[in-house]
Amino acid sequence: MSFWLIQCLNGLSHASTLFIMAAGLTLVFGVTRIVNFAHGSFYMLGALVAGTLVTQWLPAWSEHGSTYLMAMILGATVAALLGGLTEVFLLRPLRHAPPLYPLVATFGLSLVIHDVLLWALGPAEVFAPRFPGLKAAVQVGEDFFPQWQMVTLCLGPVVWGVLHVLLTRTKWGQRVRAATQDRDMLDALGVNPAPLLLSVVVLGCGLAGLAGALQLPREPANLQMDLQMVVETFVVVVMGGLGSIAGAFFAAILIGCVHAFGIHFFPQATLVLVFLTMALVLAVRPQGLMGELPGAAPREKVVPFQLGDVNRVFQWLGWIVLAAIAMVLLSAGEYTQSVLEDVFIMMLFGLSLQWMMALSGWVSFGHAAYFGLGAYAAALSHLHWQFNALGASLAGVAAAALAALCMGKLLKRSTGVYLAMLSLAFAQMVWASASQWVSFTGGDNGLIGLQFFNAMPRWIFQGILILICFVALFGFSRLVRSSFGAALQAGRDAPQRAQANGLNVAKLNQRVFLMSAGLAGLAGALWAISKGAVFPSVASVSNSVDALMLVLLGGLHQLWGALAGSLFLLGVGSEIGRHFEYWRGGLGLLIMLLMVFAPEGILGLRKFDKPKGGRTL
Repeated sequence: MSFWLIQCLNGLSHASTLFIMAAGLTLVFGVTRIVNFAHGSFYMLGALVAGTLVTQWLPAWSEHGSTYLMAMILGATVAALLGGLTEVFLLRPLRHAPPLYPLVATFGLSLVIHDVLLWALGPAEVFAPRFPGLKAAVQVGEDFFPQWQMVTLCLGPVVWGVLHVLLTRTKWGQRVRAATQDRDMLDALGVNPAPLLLSVVVLGCGLAGLAGALQLPREPANLQMDLQMVVETFVVVVMGGLGSIAGAFFAAILIGCVHAFGIHFFPQATLVLVFLTMALVLAVRPQGLMGELPGAAPREKVVPFQLGDVNRVFQWLGWIVLAAIAMVLLSAGEYTQSVLEDVFIMMLFGLSLQWMMALSGWVSFGHAAYFGLGAYAAALSHLHWQFNALGASLAGVAAAALAALCMGKLLKRSTGVYLAMLSLAFAQMVWASASQWVSFTGGDNGLIGLQFFNAMPRWIFQGILILICFVALFGFSRLVRSSFGAALQAGRDAPQRAQANGLNVAKLNQRVFLMSAGLAGLAGALWAISKGAVFPSVASVSNSVDALMLVLLGGLHQLWGALAGSLFLLGVGSEIGRHFEYWRGGLGLLIMLLMVFAPEGILGLRKFDKPKGGRTL
């Protein structure tokens, strides 16, 4: 009995931290409709600032409970202040942009925060002492449970109670709830939304910083703690129901208990269990535990694909630029060839996501799942059955397409952010399986020693890669002009009207999803061939975000968006990395500036004339 009780207490303690994080993210999303990817960075900031205070700057503060608590509050305060600056200078200019663009901007912010902390505090972990007066343990049967974790276990319900009072008993809370339901109507009634949005972002980021600071007596603070925490927080928020504080609370308890018992009973599959739980909940209740089914989203204003005669010069220019890059790839030095191979493969990966997002409106936060499946299928088929490059590529396409065929039936019941997070859950299960199934995938050691180029010169592979990219881009341009593309766009913009006209929107979306996943699998297989090794990072969240970013940076509704984004993200990123130590921060700053001043992407800077003919998307 004591074992079960101890595991429940461990799960509830972890759930308390998750809930404090999720409550902040829920508030920010509910009012601003922005998925703040930098939320984990505020968590990391609160932990590192508080930890550095009690270990380096003012070590005497660690000797007394009151000063230690003050350091934690200061860490949360710094996170809250930075959140306020973020709202004013980054989120406010993007208030009327489509929701994906602030997501990319906050990802850029996370890169900047990471490198600023690396410059200011160094790369070392911060090991803070245990909290004074709470260093002992409470006996539970024959086992013991740390006193500090008992305190953090109680803080979750306390935070929930305080937020409940704020949201239901104060004028500020009434306005927050009104803004969550209809921000435009609140503005029409004469309520200035700017101070309200600022206060919500400050509170949400402050809660994230507090959650990070509260972890100090339990685990060290480091520069890698942001990504995993923000992914788990996304799981809790979406599983509980977007905008529901109560839903986030119960989802955090469920995830915390799954995590605690999974570590004991299934240590090699703990990560898989967490995301499998989310997938099962969303499969049964697409709106989450306590969320409401989303209504029809307003039609998004986008820059259309310009495929008429007026843009023929620009289209030819794009083909010329692509041909020039191909010639450089075939004739440049080894380093340049390596970078350009990455550019072409990632362009193909981004193009696979662009097909789905631009035409059907389906958004994926986990498209790296199909990229990773393609890479592992190619590597395993080569190592176990001696497949050549062609056979391995076909195996990659088949594996990704088969996974998409199974997932398509599940994804069609979800929409918007729920669909995106369900795709993220699947990607995390693929990544976790690749990381923890050591006997099959090699785990973190990966699959190495792929010898594709023993039977094929590298220049032939490069030529085939260029040809595939040309065919994929040409096929995309034809798809936009086709009746199939027009039907997809109709289903994206007006699904009810499209169904009334006899179009099977769900089937159309599944078809383009299958095509998208197959192309992503091909890109993953080509990546495995190019690198000669495959590691779990090919299916990681960061790889999914890279695909999303390069499409949005180049221009989601631009034919050449994937190429422009890939050149910027990989080409410019690699050059910055060669000459600048803190290149991630510099790249993040460029991303933020681009999203603020050109939210439609790099190619969105080009001013189009009104087309006189041709189809538009």
